[in-house]
Amino acid sequence: MRIDLHTHSRASDGTQSPGELVRAAAAAGLDVLAITDHDTAAGWGEAAAAAVDAGISLVRGMEISTRHAGGRGVHLLAYLPDPSYPPLVEELGRILGGRDARVPVMLERLRECGIEIDAADVRRVAGAATATGRPHVADALVQLGVVRDRDEAFATYLSAGRPAYVDRYATPLTAMVEIVAGAGGVAVIAHPWGRHERTTLDESALAELADLGLAGIEVDHQDHDEAARRDLRGIARNLGLIVTGSSDHHGTGKVGHDLGCNTTDPEEYARLVDLARASAARSGRAAPVPVDRA
Repeated sequence: MRIDLHTHSRASDGTQSPGELVRAAAAAGLDVLAITDHDTAAGWGEAAAAAVDAGISLVRGMEISTRHAGGRGVHLLAYLPDPSYPPLVEELGRILGGRDARVPVMLERLRECGIEIDAADVRRVAGAATATGRPHVADALVQLGVVRDRDEAFATYLSAGRPAYVDRYATPLTAMVEIVAGAGGVAVIAHPWGRHERTTLDESALAELADLGLAGIEVDHQDHDEAARRDLRGIARNLGLIVTGSSDHHGTGKVGHDLGCNTTDPEEYARLVDLARASAARSGRAAPVPVDRA
């Protein structure tokens, strides 16, 4: 069984519709796919319908923007939460509001760099995306011929410390772990050592999060080398956390993240589903369950 638990559609910053993403996953030989768009459940309905047609199991989730020690950004994968849970709705609204509010400021800073770009250029590439952000600004820069690809856009203009970077709101990580549990979902840290030095999310920090309800760590990810994967597996074993693996697929928006390039062990996936059932029962929420293949 091949299981990919972290992918993105055009509901956020992927380049495929939710349905196209599901059909591509089935064509790639995946048995289970999680759709985890940034800070939104907007693609769930279309993806679920496509999964039934394609004969693939679907896990509905999202990748939520949070902050941890020192204000560092950490992405939290929330699997099978009730998207109508009021504290989750409130926080996602604040996060998405922060995303939207910073785009005009980024565009103004790009214009100060001599680049002719406006909101219409971003809307053209973002389409109906619920979560608009830096990748869409990057895509607009590509379309305008300013840069070759998203990587160059981030490295030159949009990453922290670059001329068009603008900070935004993100929920404290500890609070969001508890909110996901309250929504009947399961929380897994996405690529914990992909963006930070190991001290930001070391074993001690992960142990504290586990005490709050963190269920797992995304270990097998393209941003982790073999040493990082080995050490994270050891931490997960010590703390009793689930180990997941995934592609972090964004369609053509992210090179080297093909569907199924990393996968989750079926036993670990079974643990995740069991924890989701238990979380939903504790919360009393009408949390979704996986859409199982026919």
